[in-house]
Amino acid sequence: MIVGTRGSKLAIAQTDSVCEAITKITGEDVDRNIIKTKGDKITDSQLYNMDSKGLFTKELDKVVLEEEVDFAVHSLKDVPTDLDDDLMITAIPLREPSNEVLISNKSWDELNKGDSLGSSSLRREAFCKHHNKEFELKPLRGNVETRIHKVLDGEVDATIMAQAGLRRLNLENYIKMVFPLDYIYPAAGQGAIAVISRKDSDKNSILEKLNHEPSYLTALTEKRILKEIGVGCQWPLGTICEINNNSLDLKAILLDKNGDILYNGHKNGSLSDATNLSVEIGKEMLEFL
Repeated sequence: MIVGTRGSKLAIAQTDSVCEAITKITGEDVDRNIIKTKGDKITDSQLYNMDSKGLFTKELDKVVLEEEVDFAVHSLKDVPTDLDDDLMITAIPLREPSNEVLISNKSWDELNKGDSLGSSSLRREAFCKHHNKEFELKPLRGNVETRIHKVLDGEVDATIMAQAGLRRLNLENYIKMVFPLDYIYPAAGQGAIAVISRKDSDKNSILEKLNHEPSYLTALTEKRILKEIGVGCQWPLGTICEINNNSLDLKAILLDKNGDILYNGHKNGSLSDATNLSVEIGKEMLEFL
């Protein structure tokens, strides 16, 4: 089998975890085909100033469609809500925590007005403003380790990152603080990996064995909200979906760029109600867009 992946350390780590699981199932190694995406090539602009749809996935999906590789591995939060008709999310392995974390030489309480926050996320910037953190905002691009060291070297005072990426790279020792989920709502699907393949692939019976059903259900329930309202991941919107006592708990917050809450929704229902809960929140949120 051949897998398509981006070349960053995080993408490779995520892909290697999937390949190792496949090798345990099949006894065979998986070859890697590293693909450079448009998002990898652009390093001097805020992501939300661009058309972000498929920014880190389009080129990978193309090589899957053209059968140059058997499947691709993405961070689910980067996957557009509308996949090509011939592609499918075949599996979502066990999801890492979706919490946001602080990287800084200072504590959260020590960070004051005028301190600089390195960020390319409108959602994170909006949540900082919501919590009355009037930071000077600066673009901060590069791989995970590069961004960490830019903070520690004083190029910016702080940045906010996904805990999942740091965990997968064994860099959790750099975390200054883990934010509670309901303090800075994560992006839809954050912490989850998506295995993408062609619908007609003869490898799907193997790839499906990688799926972790609770992770698949919660992550795609969050992503369905974006599909309903027709926006991508670069939006001041956060979602949390959890399974508690065999029921589904879905929360979503939409902020404006100043950090004010436009919509705050909370739905609860059975696991079979997942789609309906997403659609309900999406329709209610549409009134505020």
